Amino acid sequence: MKIEDKIYGNFEVGPVLEELILSAPVQRLKNVHQGGAIFLVNPALNQTRYAHSIGVLYLVKHFGGGIEEQIAALLHDVSHTAFSHVADYVFENIKEDYHETIFDEVINRSEIPAILKKYRFDSTTLFKQAYTILEQPLPGLCADRVDYTLRDLYQAGFIGLTEIRNFISELTIQDGCMVVRSEAAGDWIKNQFRRLNEAYFKKPEHVYANLKLAALIKDALTEGLLQKNDLLRDDFQVLRKLNTNVVMNQLLTDIGNLVHFKQFANKGATERFKQRSLHPLIMV
Repeated sequence: MKIEDKIYGNFEVGPVLEELILSAPVQRLKNVHQGGAIFLVNPALNQTRYAHSIGVLYLVKHFGGGIEEQIAALLHDVSHTAFSHVADYVFENIKEDYHETIFDEVINRSEIPAILKKYRFDSTTLFKQAYTILEQPLPGLCADRVDYTLRDLYQAGFIGLTEIRNFISELTIQDGCMVVRSEAAGDWIKNQFRRLNEAYFKKPEHVYANLKLAALIKDALTEGLLQKNDLLRDDFQVLRKLNTNVVMNQLLTDIGNLVHFKQFANKGATERFKQRSLHPLIMV
């Protein structure tokens, strides 16, 4: 199966990855936005969890990760709810890892274990391994962190494909971990990660959209307009359900039009974000 990614170009995957990509849980991610509700206030920022998952798969494959790590890369975000991290605000999950707490449940209720078994992979052990190319704690580099940093910045118009490809050529694997070949490359990604956090994640309009939608969803759950399991659908399915209610429909319109944004912006909502930084290891 040939995969086309707008950042990394074309690459091919084998039968097990093809079948997983075509499965319902992975296809659902095509309608789950990477930035949560950001697309409501800026429709151009419409990158999806599907594109990100394909990108992480590419990076793991490109840097020599085995087939099990490639599978884990493709599926690492499959349990994200509609609107991604908005669910963390809905359920007041400070660690922002709600999707990780339901990962096993989502996997086991899907066709994924049967697909893996068909190709002689054990879903009960595959996801319990430590995949060092895929994931690393901050402040290190990993495929997941590199892809969302580059992809979000590219979609927002902060960097171009030439810069991305130049940086990818500066990455390598040493002792099983992702490192940069030069101090200059380390400084570049460190600065870009800071830029992503300050100018994208913490942009007041973006914070406004995510927190306002979280409050709206919380009210819809309380009033019975939404059920918790509805959040395991995709963004547009949830929006359609919310739009059946006149009040909710108006509130969604208000979010998109940044109604009450000035009052919101003055309340220091971005202060809830922790300072996050990258300090990439440099190849010895």
